[in-house]
Amino acid sequence: MNLKGRSFLTLKDFTPEEIEYLIDLAAKLKADKKRGITGESLKGKNIALIFEKPSTRTRCAFTVASNDEGAFPEYLGKGDIQLGAKESVEDTARVLGRMFDGIEFRGFSHANVEILAKYAGVPVWNGLTDDYHPTQILADFLTLKEQFGHLKGLNFVYIGDGRNNMANSLLIGCGKMGVNCTIIAPKQLWPEEEVVSLAKEYAAREGGTITITDDINDTKGADCIYTDVWCSMGEEEKARERIELLKGYQVNTALMDRTGKIDTIFMHCLPAVKGNEVTEEVFESEASVVFDEAENRMHTIKAVMVATLGE
Repeated sequence: MNLKGRSFLTLKDFTPEEIEYLIDLAAKLKADKKRGITGESLKGKNIALIFEKPSTRTRCAFTVASNDEGAFPEYLGKGDIQLGAKESVEDTARVLGRMFDGIEFRGFSHANVEILAKYAGVPVWNGLTDDYHPTQILADFLTLKEQFGHLKGLNFVYIGDGRNNMANSLLIGCGKMGVNCTIIAPKQLWPEEEVVSLAKEYAAREGGTITITDDINDTKGADCIYTDVWCSMGEEEKARERIELLKGYQVNTALMDRTGKIDTIFMHCLPAVKGNEVTEEVFESEASVVFDEAENRMHTIKAVMVATLGE
């Protein structure tokens, strides 16, 4: 499958077959690395890593993945370039595109990553925006496939803030891959109808279901319980209000038990605020695969770069 030259901004832009290809490529690259085998598909390539928002997993994943495949990553923090300040995003894109072979962007506005992709002339990869977090979904799907052997038909429950970038991306990704996705959130934090409608269109094609509810008892039969922080980056002033609104939506042992399955796994994109969205007991339990997910960020990001830029 040829994805050369493609940008990776949202899973909306990729077919189920292309998403499956990236997951399978990531699994191969992961297995190779475990055997001490790294590649040279990005040898001689220079990668710009633009970070308006700080990160542990995204920065480390892109850096290690670049190094493993022979590329040179250059970190550009918000104080290092003039993105959208003294220089327009369009002009920054055209400058960086002439110097770098690929660009990662992690920041606030999704419009900015779209502008970078339009003007840079090289592949641009979304490391997170306020609207979408597609590389995390690939890592989640690789983790699910490792646990269950397949994606289609799994029962996936996300509980908490239903209108953040993770909920949006999970809806799109699950719809595309035929995963039955339930979002459990207070009505004030339900995802935008536009995203839900699109996810339902995808799901209808792939034989999956999309459910939005505020009932925390709708976890029966879940293969996976997923949550995220109650306050996304940049929303810290809403912390007290969110805690009050979401305290009944905590993932705890009682909620995990309500699935009625002994092999339900717990997932979280990290970092976690233990005691808020998840208890320490669940986070540290045998059901938790959060650090598999964290590691898989690197393998799936490597797959995206190899597929879209590699030789």
